[in-house]
Amino acid sequence: MHLRLFELARDHLQETGKYKVVKGIISPVGDAYLKKGLISASHRVAMARLAAENSDWLEVDDWESSQKEWQETIKVLRHHHQKLKHSYSANSVEDARLPNRTSRKRKHAAGSQLPVRMNQAKRKCLPQLKMLCGTDVLESFAVPSLWKPEDIQEIVSKHGMVCVTRLGNHAQKFIYESDTLWKHKENIDLVEEWITNDISATKIRRALRRGQSIRYLVPDRVQAYIQEHNLYTAETEDQNAGVTLAPLQRNA
Repeated sequence: MHLRLFELARDHLQETGKYKVVKGIISPVGDAYLKKGLISASHRVAMARLAAENSDWLEVDDWESSQKEWQETIKVLRHHHQKLKHSYSANSVEDARLPNRTSRKRKHAAGSQLPVRMNQAKRKCLPQLKMLCGTDVLESFAVPSLWKPEDIQEIVSKHGMVCVTRLGNHAQKFIYESDTLWKHKENIDLVEEWITNDISATKIRRALRRGQSIRYLVPDRVQAYIQEHNLYTAETEDQNAGVTLAPLQRNA
């Protein structure tokens, strides 16, 4: 269902006529996050790659998961922004070195792969990076010490968010109750999920602990990987039990 979030977000952004979405980045959190039941990042990255292997626009990035210390979300966004900036600069230099005729073709091709604002001429520009999430993340902004106020400010003001909501969720309410979110509400795209599904990672892990089938809930290759490595047992579910979540340790 996390993969579905990307599809819903892409449809919404492109239907606005303001954007052409060119890439989705899946960034598994590092082990140092210390969430209860969090299995090794190496397994989570491997499963994410298996799940996304048939997508022509989603990629799994292991920078965040490979860091020894937990990385705040804003640091992850900064990292990917710099990667995009570096990639854009490198492509611009490469285009400049090509003969004029070839350069025009390459620039046209590259430009068609970048966000295009409505009623503006198509031109090569640095892609805009947005944070994709569910309504629960908006709600979590109000949890004391879970987020730094300055991080929330930078996320919504500099990057923006795409929040996928379900019928009955109160995303607008969370935005209204936060002065920071309200101030930058134009940078928050709310996407209604009309074809709802109650699948969750928690329920899938519970089924695995009980020896129940999870077929058709996850891709077949992911299910095979879980079985091969005997993941999501009663023992792994108790991992980090009693340990304070990394952001609460750092921000309290």
